[in-house]
Amino acid sequence: MVDFGSGQNYLGRALASPPYNKKVIALESKQLNIDGAKGMDVTAKLAKKEAMMRNKKQHRSELYGKHYTEKTAKTTPDNPSTSSYNQLPPRLEKCSTDQQSSIQYIETVIHDGNLSMLTQINPFRSPSTPDPSILSPPNLMVISLHSCGNLLHHGLRSLILNPTVRAVALVGCCYNLVTERLPALPGSPSSKLRAPNARLTETSSACDPHGFPMSNRFLMYKHASGEGIRFNITARMMAVQAPRNWTEEDCNSFFTRHFYRALFQRVLLDKGVIDSPNQTSGSGNINENEDTASEKKPKKKEPIILGSLRKPAYASFITYVHAAIAKLSASPSHSALVTQNLADLTDEEILSYEKKFAHKKKQLSIVWSLMAFSAQVVESAIVVDRWCWLREQEGVKDAWVENVFDYGISPRNLVVVGVKG
Repeated sequence: MVDFGSGQNYLGRALASPPYNKKVIALESKQLNIDGAKGMDVTAKLAKKEAMMRNKKQHRSELYGKHYTEKTAKTTPDNPSTSSYNQLPPRLEKCSTDQQSSIQYIETVIHDGNLSMLTQINPFRSPSTPDPSILSPPNLMVISLHSCGNLLHHGLRSLILNPTVRAVALVGCCYNLVTERLPALPGSPSSKLRAPNARLTETSSACDPHGFPMSNRFLMYKHASGEGIRFNITARMMAVQAPRNWTEEDCNSFFTRHFYRALFQRVLLDKGVIDSPNQTSGSGNINENEDTASEKKPKKKEPIILGSLRKPAYASFITYVHAAIAKLSASPSHSALVTQNLADLTDEEILSYEKKFAHKKKQLSIVWSLMAFSAQVVESAIVVDRWCWLREQEGVKDAWVENVFDYGISPRNLVVVGVKG
């Protein structure tokens, strides 16, 4: 089993444990995750704790400092041959109760489906051939649970690029991180319904060969606007929503956060901290009378990315604005502009914004809900594209998609399976 993007290896640890007892190679890009996974392997009794030798007296002295009493020190036998940091090199051994399973980690960044990095280890040596020079060709199965973005695409391609890979079973996630293979269509309806957006333009012009769509069927599908199926960053972000799992409390919290963010953007616009979006495209100006004053302000200001705020900031719109201003004021690129333009903003004025635009919260909630209801449509299309790609490959004998989790527990529950002939 080769786990693409193993993280802290929950899936691999389960497969290496009884009753499965599989050999697992975990590919992970972050050493911090690997270190955490190894610690949990010890807890799961799939590995022995790293042996560590040190001078206990010196170690405790350094640990407790001057508060370490001489009386306590005398109870610890001195061993001058070792020091506090003379430790054995880290080792990760198999559990002595089961010599069939194993877990080995490789720190690597996966750029495609090429598994040449596996040549540095050989966990698949046959027990009947103890000679290291005599290797039995392995049959690998590439797996991944909630692999983000293009990582699932790389996992699927590993089935074709590596003769030793015989099957893949991958559950995707984070469709917003999938790149786009096709450029945006000029004059598409979406470009007329919204103002120009730098992130939208950047992602739609990526033309990444590893991105969506994978299959020729989606790539060359003809429709009224042209050829090829496209999902921009907005559609892909909607695909990760799970509206069937929303509760009334979740909705209230979610829509309040978005309302506060949108309302604060209005404050920044009126105060001249940000520019007014270009409303000349599409159907014309929106809220022309309200935005006239703002449109006279200097253009080409640097876009502001606020990011996330702590939960207490959402207690009220006043606390949200104060927390947002404090965060932006700490930014070297925005500090001067924010401090200068928002210095005279009072709590009474903040409340007046909330009162004036309170009716907009319902409109925002309706639009967001309608967008979120497209989640399963977009996700299904992305998954079908991956299935189509497998069906188009000459060496793939069978391919299918099925649910593997309850939607209420994990909405990203579709596994894409491919098997070679």
